[in-house]
Amino acid sequence: MKIKQVIPALAIWALGTGVACATTVGFSQVGSESGWRTSFSEAVKAEAKVRGIDLKFSDAQQKQENQIKAVRSFIAQGVDAIIIAPVVETGWAPVLREAKRSRIPVVIVDRNVKVADNLYLTRIASDFKEEGVKIAQWLMDETKGECRIAEIQGTVGATASIDRAAGFNEVIAKYPNANIVRSQTGEFTRAKGKEVMESFLKAQSAAEPFCAIWAHNDEMALGAIQAVKEAGLKPGKDILVVSVDGVPDYFKAMAEGDVNATVELSPYLGAPAFDVIEKYLGGDKNIPKLISTTGDVYTQETAAEEYKKRVNK
Repeated sequence: MKIKQVIPALAIWALGTGVACATTVGFSQVGSESGWRTSFSEAVKAEAKVRGIDLKFSDAQQKQENQIKAVRSFIAQGVDAIIIAPVVETGWAPVLREAKRSRIPVVIVDRNVKVADNLYLTRIASDFKEEGVKIAQWLMDETKGECRIAEIQGTVGATASIDRAAGFNEVIAKYPNANIVRSQTGEFTRAKGKEVMESFLKAQSAAEPFCAIWAHNDEMALGAIQAVKEAGLKPGKDILVVSVDGVPDYFKAMAEGDVNATVELSPYLGAPAFDVIEKYLGGDKNIPKLISTTGDVYTQETAAEEYKKRVNK
């Protein structure tokens, strides 16, 4: 039998036996700037493997232009669906229109995008504003509403930075003696968090010391405590430290008394994203535009126990 005859014969056999190609999903990730982000990527890869999904993974190295290039590559390859964890909120409409024209559903995970909601299937994320509210309320309760706060922001323009700040500020606005006295971006990285805190400590007045560090993620907080230690102070005691994420290293630091509280942000977003994709590709179009996942506040009291749970997963 000639090759040209074999190929159609194989196709007919595949259809007759129910054999089908694996679902192909393109995943554009922000990067690997933090332990949480790495855990997120690994969780998505592991979930894809369990489900037999052909995952095409792209690390954008925190550059939106790399993400847009990756998404266009996924479209050209004709993937079945695309997952995007966007670097920033704006600038997505053109490439999402391209995906829509190609009839490829797009799921937004973690951060948000500012586009018409008909350009994506759904968004799966924590309520970042609620995270800011929760950690701010813990701090206000702990300090009785009197605190000079050093804020280390996340990436400028990122949903997590915008919404966490909004939630936090909404709470402290109710307390006249609580104020953010220093604020600068640490770009969600440990090294930058340390650098920013070093500059804050050099600029602060001995007569008006910081009461607390509010970092938009655990990695920046962990960098900041190194700066505090090098300045001869005790983080967690001389300066309270609060954050968001719940990475294992932060729980370890909490157990050791170096940081005080965090709101957990689950990195396990792969399962709900693939659930939605499979549902949609199966013909079910009744999918909500937002699937929300928001964690609890964790403190030093349970940190050692929680750390063991996370490192033993």
